[in-house]
Amino acid sequence: MKAWVLHDIGDLRFEEHEDPVPTPGHVVVSVRAAGICGSDIPRIFETGAHTHPLIPGHEFAGEVTETSDEDAKYLGKRVGVFPLIPCMECSNCRRRKYELCSNYNYLGSRCDGGYAQKVLVPTWNLIEVPEKVSFEAAAMIEPAAVAYHAIRQIPDFKHRLAPLDMPVCVWGLGTIGLLLAAILRGMGYNEIWCVGNKPSQKKRISELGIDEKYYVDCNDSESVSGLTSVGLAAVFECVGRKESYASVIDVAGSSADVVLVGNPRSDMDLPREIYWKILRKQLAVRGTWNSSFGSTDDDWRCVMAMMAEGSLRPEEFISHRFALKDMMDGLIVMRDRTEEYCKVMINDI
Repeated sequence: MKAWVLHDIGDLRFEEHEDPVPTPGHVVVSVRAAGICGSDIPRIFETGAHTHPLIPGHEFAGEVTETSDEDAKYLGKRVGVFPLIPCMECSNCRRRKYELCSNYNYLGSRCDGGYAQKVLVPTWNLIEVPEKVSFEAAAMIEPAAVAYHAIRQIPDFKHRLAPLDMPVCVWGLGTIGLLLAAILRGMGYNEIWCVGNKPSQKKRISELGIDEKYYVDCNDSESVSGLTSVGLAAVFECVGRKESYASVIDVAGSSADVVLVGNPRSDMDLPREIYWKILRKQLAVRGTWNSSFGSTDDDWRCVMAMMAEGSLRPEEFISHRFALKDMMDGLIVMRDRTEEYCKVMINDI
């Protein structure tokens, strides 16, 4: 098969690779769509993966095309793939908190992932995709589930922020932030303040049905400072920079929930004045990691249900599409920011 193989930092090659072979408990998924995650950019060009050589890519969906005899029931299924492979033995796994596994494997960063024509996937990690959900949408279950997981970090999130006209804020409008805003909108929240830095982001939130008056440019200090008078009940930080971390603490209302979603891009300093605001406003600051999988009401199944009923259409955030052989062009767009982009998708595989 053809695959993009990361041999070392910055050494990514499109080459022939040995086909995966199904074994009991593992099936071969032929990839039909794969999204490029922002985390893949430093992994490929700056830090490397946990092991080399490695096929990156953890946001993908496809069709089960090869199985062992005992897994034949999966043959021909359209599937999404939860990329985290839990050990099933640690204390978190025993509590069914698989996303918090202490000794996990991970498709696309610790073992071969989806930037290839075929991938070997444990059957436990499969979620069946209904016909009405496209492969491109299914390849975005992972980031959508991460967004939904962040919302669920707020205790009793369906009721705690009631009434639904209480103001909430999404700080950072990359793919995760936009998906988070879309899910909040679908849940019925009316006042969703969205902080971004591009005109295209303002257009995208408007397309979600969020009034443009709720868009704030993060470079407009006056508009940002105005958020402190709104009384925000929850703020989701989706950037991962110390400046935005300080800002969300500043704008959060008294007794608000602050959920930290963005992967850190630098050391996150905690100045004394920011710490004081956490204390004096009695903020609940929560972290979030990955998404839940492995139960009837996990994040992946909830998001899949939203997609199936049409209340969440993540493919609307796809800005660029590339064939697998041209994937480097998509990586360069994201790395060098040569064009405005949202979700870059590989769909000709």
